[in-house]
Amino acid sequence: MSKDLAISRLQTLRHQLQDHAYRYYVLAEPALPDADYDALFQELLAIEAKFPELITADSPSQRVGASSDSAFTPVTHQVPMLSLDNVFNAEDWQAFDRRVRDRIDWQLAVGVPYACEPKFDGLAVSLRYEQGVLVQAATRGDGQVGEDITANVRTISSVPLRLQGSNPPALLEVRGEVVMPRSGFEQLNQRQLAQNEKPFANPRNAAAGALRQLDASITAKRPLDFYAYAIAAIDGMPWPATHSLSLRTLKQFGFRISDLAQSGNGVDFVQRCWQQLLAQRNQLDFDIDGMVIKVDDRSLQLSLGFVSRAPRWAVAYKFPAEEKTTTLLAVDFQVGRTGAITPVARLAPVNLGGVMVSNATLHNMDEINRLDLRPGDTVIVRRAGDVIPKVTGRVDDEAHQQRAIVTLPSHCPVCDSAVSRIEGEVVARCTAGLFCPAQRKERLRHFASRRAMDIEGLGEKWVDLLVEAGLLHSSADIYQLSKEQLLSLPRMGEKSADNLIAAISRSRETTLPRFLYSLGIPDVGETTALQLAGQFGSLKALLAADEAALLATPDVGPVVAKAILDFLSEPHNQQVIQALCDAGVRWQDQTARQDIAQPLAGQTWVLTGTLSGMTRDEATDKLRSLGAKVSGSVSAKTAVVVSGDAAGSKLDKALSLGVTVWDESALTAFFAEQGL
Repeated sequence: MSKDLAISRLQTLRHQLQDHAYRYYVLAEPALPDADYDALFQELLAIEAKFPELITADSPSQRVGASSDSAFTPVTHQVPMLSLDNVFNAEDWQAFDRRVRDRIDWQLAVGVPYACEPKFDGLAVSLRYEQGVLVQAATRGDGQVGEDITANVRTISSVPLRLQGSNPPALLEVRGEVVMPRSGFEQLNQRQLAQNEKPFANPRNAAAGALRQLDASITAKRPLDFYAYAIAAIDGMPWPATHSLSLRTLKQFGFRISDLAQSGNGVDFVQRCWQQLLAQRNQLDFDIDGMVIKVDDRSLQLSLGFVSRAPRWAVAYKFPAEEKTTTLLAVDFQVGRTGAITPVARLAPVNLGGVMVSNATLHNMDEINRLDLRPGDTVIVRRAGDVIPKVTGRVDDEAHQQRAIVTLPSHCPVCDSAVSRIEGEVVARCTAGLFCPAQRKERLRHFASRRAMDIEGLGEKWVDLLVEAGLLHSSADIYQLSKEQLLSLPRMGEKSADNLIAAISRSRETTLPRFLYSLGIPDVGETTALQLAGQFGSLKALLAADEAALLATPDVGPVVAKAILDFLSEPHNQQVIQALCDAGVRWQDQTARQDIAQPLAGQTWVLTGTLSGMTRDEATDKLRSLGAKVSGSVSAKTAVVVSGDAAGSKLDKALSLGVTVWDESALTAFFAEQGL
């Protein structure tokens, strides 16, 4: 076969195989016997083996899976992957509908148009197509930054490597869910047991494990499906006018969408859809934990906008929780990032919603005392969707009074430091925050985070590896890291090591509020850290402060004051703070404000658009230092909106409400007047 003939034949084969895969996996209408499909596929492989230079990224042969150097590298979402608020009953749902109607001033007799679809219990994934070809797949992550899982997602047969149709958009970003069908999950666990390997707890865990394989050929052997549920970005064709039309468009492009999706008007329609889906739940071949409801009309979605990290035009209507009884075997105590001592129930394993549950949260000692829980009791365990299982009650029996009472430990179960519980508070804490090994990873992540010491590149993955390698025991150790130590970590390259060393060095120059916030003192967030820095002016003055001095600080009450005193008086914490100062972490002390009023106290400011002379974070810090509250939304109570380049709906709303609007030059001049 000549090369020209091979090119022509490969184009034909790829088109035929992609079309048959679409019919099989998306339409569930196979038009070709398996043997004939296999014959076409083998012919494709043979030609590509003879002419490897003709292999393309969208060839069906590229689904077999291979290792990828880009696996799990960070991916910044151009459009954030937002979470959804939840409603749990008809009253909650009706309240959501009322808020929607109030915000868009809905006057029509017919109800708001809604689209309803299953809420998959899987893993949210974003797919990016350029000129119709899949170029990247990423996990949701924290909504802003996910991980590159392109090599693994390419193995999923229901993910088109090339969009259907002859005129795809120049750019298409699709959001959807990777799930493992129950039937495939059962077969996978049978194989695991046959190979003397541990079975997976549930389909979601199995799917998550498959997507995090470094060798994509392993992922290719796992029974995964992808259901598309939204368009996040599109360029080269108009946005569909409704969400329902978006789903139909995605299906035309070759994606599988849920055939349970419905659209209609008003609260009663949605409630009927929810009841129908709940009745079908156990008959489906995939796990769902509720129903997603979206305002169907895109123009209304844009009008409603977003609040915090969730859209105002969508909500998850969750299914009722499942409850069962089991035996409470023991109560253990765990230590969280801020030192919170949390009791955990160890249970005789019980199956709740397809998940084997052996641990459950008990929240705090007050909850244990309220329920009068003792090891050996028969307890009621409740699980709702992805929510951590919890013990909700106890079944009485005659032997209960003879069982041992659960007591709060006086010392941390991990580091043996003192445990403190403020009178009237439900949470007990280990006081050795910067030293306790149980808090180490979370403390370090918090210390390095953007709003704290802002050590760019020192994210969760590297913190975990550094701790596990024995290189980090406290935040002070960060400043002792060498390039050679970093290069000893798996997948750490020269450039990454140099960048991280540079970021660590830059972080030595900070501010007192950031430093105080980075310590992770219980109940001391960014605002309180700012108030403490303004009140005392220096770390030395704060360390010498007594309760009366702390209580004189705005926003600091008795509970926060005791938390600060407990933290700063713990010897281990004092040692780490001194080590940080010895390592060169520094800031410019300021004059203590004491009773001096802040010029923006009580005012709410909003920043929108891009600032050229400073970052939004820098502007926010300066405004807060002057007493302002910086908000993400505009209301009639907003004092000033600062508008940068490419300002959006916040500026429009400010103008409509008559709120004062400043440009960046006015803000810069104001800061100069204040000596900032």
